[in-house]
Amino acid sequence: MDERRPTLKQQLYAFSLCGIVFLIVYNFAAWYTSKAEKIPSFVFDFEKHIPFLPWSIIPYMTSGIFFCSVFFMAKDHEQLKVLTKRMLFVTIAAGLFFIMFPLRFSLVKPGTNSSVLNYSFQFLKIFDSPFNQSPSLHIVYAFIFWTVFRSLKKARTFLMLWLILLGVSTLTTYQHHFIDILSGTVLAHISFIFFPYRQHDFQYRNFHVANFYFLFGWMLISAALLLDQYCGHLWLILFWPAVMSIIIGYHYQKNSVHFLKDKNGNISLWRNIFYAPYLMVYRIFWKFLRKNRRPLEIVPRIYISSRPGPEDLHYFEINSSTLVYDLSAEIEETSGLKNKSAYHPYPFLDIGTFDIHSTKKLVTEITENYKKLPAEGKIFIHCTMGFTRSSVIGILVMKNILSLPVDEAAETMKDIHKNAVIHPYLKDFLKKI
Repeated sequence: MDERRPTLKQQLYAFSLCGIVFLIVYNFAAWYTSKAEKIPSFVFDFEKHIPFLPWSIIPYMTSGIFFCSVFFMAKDHEQLKVLTKRMLFVTIAAGLFFIMFPLRFSLVKPGTNSSVLNYSFQFLKIFDSPFNQSPSLHIVYAFIFWTVFRSLKKARTFLMLWLILLGVSTLTTYQHHFIDILSGTVLAHISFIFFPYRQHDFQYRNFHVANFYFLFGWMLISAALLLDQYCGHLWLILFWPAVMSIIIGYHYQKNSVHFLKDKNGNISLWRNIFYAPYLMVYRIFWKFLRKNRRPLEIVPRIYISSRPGPEDLHYFEINSSTLVYDLSAEIEETSGLKNKSAYHPYPFLDIGTFDIHSTKKLVTEITENYKKLPAEGKIFIHCTMGFTRSSVIGILVMKNILSLPVDEAAETMKDIHKNAVIHPYLKDFLKKI
């Protein structure tokens, strides 16, 4: 991880490289496509209701200003490096799509009364190609610009709103069709997944996971609209899991561990309904892929496992002196286990970031309760699948109670739990606790 401020020379080099590649790719694709005899268009039925707003040419043209300035706003060397890779990747990928799947804008653009705005549209007519449509580079670049702008302390909200306005302007200036916006959004998130920022820093883990949810959501939106266009309105039902996926991605970015379960470990009726596709997928994963169904003893009278089902409870020998720590954020506790024990919900997002403060609090609480356990008492720590979350907390509990170095505690955990998954991004985290 390189936190050095990039030099002006490095910023100029990145800007020049991306600018030159853009000019070559964009203009070559426009020239190549213009030689074709017939270029098709793709228009959704609802696009005929999109108004033409001449003034929106102003935010539309600021994309060029952002392109020229974003490289000089990178806060560290790695951010500049990732920004450059993303910009080069999406430019070249979009250029290939312009050549292989060319599309033309098909709506007639009305005239403008303002001489200033008319001059701007004339400028676009000369320098902007009517063929380089899908994916919209305005949309792709806007998403990438935001990855830099969101770290700014000043004007952050203004820039966010302006980038949204810029995105809308691609439609209201009659420069792009809606399919271009969808494909641009998908391409942007693919670039985020291919070129993650601070890939091995556990603090950014949630952003990496969120991008998969965002990508899946936008792909479902695209599928819903395309299937609606050709197969009927019933396919608009895909908007449900699409919106759900995007919201889950947002919660991952915010590390909202209680987006499903409340502080008592319960999921409300309306959340059960709205998140039903997500919960169903997790139920299937839990049913067929979970490991560690029988609790494993990591310290005398402390056990870890996956979330038990009703058929597994005979392995646990629960009584009123049993403390259960449920680390799952996505599935409610088995009622038989919850009602017969001292139940403590401590949710963590699956394959996400462990909050340092919450983790320290939990490990301290387990350690203190262990010292006060009655003779018949036990402590069970479980997550949903039994791979990572229970293993990580188990390692830290072993470290505390047995006074082990964290590396030795991790190795001991691997010996006890053969299916434990300790991702590389967690190694630095474990050393911070």
